[in-house]
Parts: sequence; C-alpha cells; structure tokens
Amino acid sequence: MTTIAVLGNGRVGGNLATSLALAGHEVTVADRAPGEAGAAARTAEVVINATPGAGSLERLAALREELRGKILVDVSNATTDGPDGLPADLLYPGSSLAEQLQEALPGTRVVKTLNTMLFPVMTAPAALTEAPTVFLSGEDPQAKQTVRDLLADLGWHPEWITDLGGIRTARATEAAILFVPHVIRSTGFTPFAISIAR
Repeated sequence: MTTIAVLGNGRVGGNLATSLALAGHEVTVADRAPGEAGAAARTAEVVINATPGAGSLERLAALREELRGKILVDVSNATTDGPDGLPADLLYPGSSLAEQLQEALPGTRVVKTLNTMLFPVMTAPAALTEAPTVFLSGEDPQAKQTVRDLLADLGWHPEWITDLGGIRTARATEAAILFVPHVIRSTGFTPFAISIAR
C-alpha cells in the first residue's frame, strides 16, 4: 500500500483517486481550498498532479517544502485553449511542464506519465481495442519503478509501458497533446491513446 495524494478533483484526479483506492492504496484528494494541497502532500509518499496544466507550475512551486523528498507524478499537459476549449498550443514550447516542475522542485522526484491519452484510458487501458502505450519520463530510476507499480495497479501490462529516459523526454509526450483536438473533432470524444506498434 502506498500513501497517495491526488492534487485536483476533476475528471482526471477523481478517476485516478477512485481506481488507486480500489487497488488498496491510501488516497487523499485535495481541491483548490487554501492549505488543503499542502496538507495532503505533506503526509503522502506519492503526489499526483492532476491540476489544470496552465496553473500547475505556480501551484506546485508554492508547495516546495511539502513536496521535498516525494515522488511527483505529473499527468497534466500545459496548453493554451482554443475557442472551443480544446488545447491549442503548448505553454512551454521547447520545454515541458514536467521539466519546469523538476527545475522548480529540485528536492522532488518528478515522473511524467499518463498524459498521452483521454482520461478514461488512464484507469482502463484494456478497454481499448488495441493495446495502448504509456510512457515514463524522469531522472530517478527508483521513482519510475514506483510509478510502474502504480500503473500495474491501474491495469497497465508491463509490455505497454515504455521508459523514454530522463525528464527532458517529457517534451515529446507533452507535444502529443496537439493531436488531441484534431482527433476529437474528427471522431468525437471516444477514449483513445497513443500506441507504439511493434
């Protein structure tokens, strides 16, 4: 059992929190109430950033001390929104939210994952007709192994998990968000994920 704090109680955060709790972990969900995120992060081993990506850096940088020594699992994408509310452009071109978080939180082990799919797939990957791929980016091998174990609890088979390397590789997976609005406009809001066919 891992003690997990999920920051963000929207569709993504709520979905992850419910599934991880059902898998036997001790899960706390923090919303935007003042002090709630810090209190949740302080008592957790793993903190999941499921807050809107455009405000994640400022929000989490303010929790520098609470996040020290923790594993921060970043599942958000930082984008500007188009007129229809779908992602339009990257907020950190030439970088990534994960890199910005790691730089702002040097005492925290940041792992990027689960950001290349619609949120229902995060906790039900086997529901797709084809095997999806989930990516890991981060500097700390032990932190990435912990995240691998959590992914397994969410239904991800080992062969569906691809470790891309250091945190700099997160800029590639975050850029994949630019596919999403076009796919949704083309085929509708049907669960999908990026998959590497081999």
